[in-house]
Amino acid sequence: MSVLSVARKMLLLLAVPVVLIAAWWFATAHSTNFFWPPLHDILATFGDTWFHGRFTADVLPSVARLLAGYFLALILGVGLGVAIGSLRWLRALLEPVLEFFRAIPSPVLVPILMLFAGIGDGMKILVIVSGCVWPVLLNTVEGVRGLDEVLTDTARCYRMRPHSRLIHLVLRGASPQIAAGARQALSIGIILMVISEMFAANSGVGFTIVQFQRSFSIPQMWTGIILLGLIGNVLSIIFQIVESRALSWYTGLRRSQRES
Repeated sequence: MSVLSVARKMLLLLAVPVVLIAAWWFATAHSTNFFWPPLHDILATFGDTWFHGRFTADVLPSVARLLAGYFLALILGVGLGVAIGSLRWLRALLEPVLEFFRAIPSPVLVPILMLFAGIGDGMKILVIVSGCVWPVLLNTVEGVRGLDEVLTDTARCYRMRPHSRLIHLVLRGASPQIAAGARQALSIGIILMVISEMFAANSGVGFTIVQFQRSFSIPQMWTGIILLGLIGNVLSIIFQIVESRALSWYTGLRRSQRES
């Protein structure tokens, strides 16, 4: 990749964020509205707000709960999705139940989960799992159902062992769909992380933002919102790096199909 193409890619990547930040800066530069403080005031309080104790007391526990719930949802979604996608009778049996539970918004489960799991980390992780599992599960089912029948018949003719068939045919063939579901689940997980910390919590980014709002610390409240955006961006970049390495065979296949 040439230097020019890298510079062009970086320009396209940063152009819109730079324009939005500049627009926010100039729009609020002389603001006297208490709830809409100047951006330079918000940025001036960012470091003192989050890097003097709150990073370890609030940010890291939030990220740990998010990752725990997200990976549990991945394991649960992929496991159930492979089983449901592979067995037609199981899909017919569970489809009405899955459609029912999928239609229930995860935030309304918070009061119920508080009754059974208390108000500790377990409840917050369960809330994240309850929302993240659906895109992973449904995409895995569709990925398994869409496997190439020629490959499936070939594996059957060569009498591949169940373990090899699962790893090299089912999971590998469904991995693009699984990755699409995992990408959707990541953004849902961040939303549910914040919502779960707004109920009966004593730490976390969501809890701290609510405390700032109730004490009318408006610049600090805005720093929390910016921090959530930064956390989402960092996790998205990490996800894209892992996805590009795991699905390099798929992107290469698509590129060769486009060029042929």
